[in-house]
Amino acid sequence: MMDLFNSLEPLQKFFWVIALCASLVFLIQTIMTFVGLGTDADVDAGPMDSSIDSMEDGSLSGVFSFRNLINFLLGYGWAGALLFSSIEKGWLLQVVAIAVGLVFVLAFVFMFRQVMKLSHDGSFKMSEAVGLKADVYLRIPASRSGRGKVQVSVKGSVHEVDAMTDRSEEIATGGQVKIVKVLGDDLLLVE
Repeated sequence: MMDLFNSLEPLQKFFWVIALCASLVFLIQTIMTFVGLGTDADVDAGPMDSSIDSMEDGSLSGVFSFRNLINFLLGYGWAGALLFSSIEKGWLLQVVAIAVGLVFVLAFVFMFRQVMKLSHDGSFKMSEAVGLKADVYLRIPASRSGRGKVQVSVKGSVHEVDAMTDRSEEIATGGQVKIVKVLGDDLLLVE
C-alpha cells in the first residue's frame, strides 16, 4: 500500500491526503451529529466575531465555519484525486478542485437553510392572541374588578390565560369573548 502511495506524483499525493483526512473528519462529524454532539461551536474572533458565527442574518458570513472548511476540503480533495488523470495541467486541476470545493460548501449552506426553514417555534407569545376569539373558562368580573380565565387556541394549542374586561357586566363561564389587548405578562383584556 505504501509502495502504491509512494509511486504517485506529489500533487496526486497531496490531493489523496486532503481527501482521506477530510473524509475521516467528515465521518467523525457525521457520527457526532447523529449522537447529538455535532453542532458548530462559536469562536470568539474579537471585533470580527459578529461577521463569522451566524447564518441567521441572511448573509454568507456563516459560510466560515469548521464544518464548511471540511466540506470544502472534502470536495477539493476528492475532485483533485479523482480528476488527476483526466486533467493534465496542474493549474487547471487546482481551479476545478477549488470550484468543486466551493460547490460543496454552497450546497451545504443551501441545505442547512432549507432545513432551518422547517424549524418551528412553538412558544406561546401573548401578543399572538390579540384579535382571536376565546372561551370563558372562569367568569370574568365586570369593570376590571377581578380576574377570570379564558381558553384561547394559538398555533394549534390551547392556552389558559387570566383575563379582565371593561364591560359593565360580568362575563359568565362558557361565554365567548374577543381578545382586545395584552395587559401584562399573564393578563389579557377581553370584550
